[in-house]
Amino acid sequence: MDGTTQDVSESAADRRTRVTVLVALAANLVIAVAKAVGGLLAHSPALLSEAAHSVADSLNEVFLLAALRRSRRPADRRHPFGYGKERFFWSLLAAVGIFVMGGCFSVFQGVEALRNGAEESFGGYVAGLVVLGVALLAEGASLVRALHQVRGQGGPGKGLRDPALRTVVAEDGTAVLGVSLAIIGMALHMVTGQVVWEASASLAIGVLLVYVAYRLGREARDQLIGEAADPELSGRIMRVLEAQPEIDSVEALFTMKMGLDSTLVAARIDLAPGLDSEAVEEVAVRIKRSLAHTVPEADQIFLDVTDRLAQETDGSPAATGERGGA
Repeated sequence: MDGTTQDVSESAADRRTRVTVLVALAANLVIAVAKAVGGLLAHSPALLSEAAHSVADSLNEVFLLAALRRSRRPADRRHPFGYGKERFFWSLLAAVGIFVMGGCFSVFQGVEALRNGAEESFGGYVAGLVVLGVALLAEGASLVRALHQVRGQGGPGKGLRDPALRTVVAEDGTAVLGVSLAIIGMALHMVTGQVVWEASASLAIGVLLVYVAYRLGREARDQLIGEAADPELSGRIMRVLEAQPEIDSVEALFTMKMGLDSTLVAARIDLAPGLDSEAVEEVAVRIKRSLAHTVPEADQIFLDVTDRLAQETDGSPAATGERGGA
């Protein structure tokens, strides 16, 4: 795959992800207003918790749209490795938004309902259940759209590498489960007259959101601080290096994700003995080109090249630290 084909593929994937995020944003904005109005009319803590959940999701989708736009900016002097990690930064902000606006508010609503009780209005609760039913359909449709894109991009193992798409799937899946909990809590409150059911539903929604925020935040943190490439990708890189006839051994291999489809590779290799300095330079260039062609994700390649025979003779490396960029 050449660079042009890869760029086109990446742009098409980003366009599909952007449509998925916009669908989720539109659904959440409409649903958030409906839930908030229904929650205020019914004095329902579970419905108000779900309104906060939808507001948090809406804000997070704005973050994800920013991630899609900013992460594809080309490298410049200040950021020589590009802006790929912007995708991880905005995903971290989305996780914080889920935790603060969704999880904490839902827990607060549940605790307040247990402490003070909740006013009951049969008509308001019927309207609230109708709102939640519509929300369940809308969130389900958004989730189906996101899962369809995941399958189209190679299934969960590959499709969920994109933090923006992964966040949308997590949000929509959590929303479907959260709406279901709210419906159950409100229905049991209406049947039994006990607010504990609805308060428990609100608390369960809050705990669910906190857990999802923790998982998303941990993944974004790992990527921001320098997560290694997937074992499958690292294995492919290692096999390419070991297949080079001039390489005697690969002493160390280090990788780091620089973006969705960008990986930094640093390898310490021993060359076969008998190569002069000019030959070492030519071999290093050829190895980097071969690696970049075989593994397109490896777009930043650094080799620490050592001629073992030269080391045994004078104790110094033949060549070090060359940057690859095929």
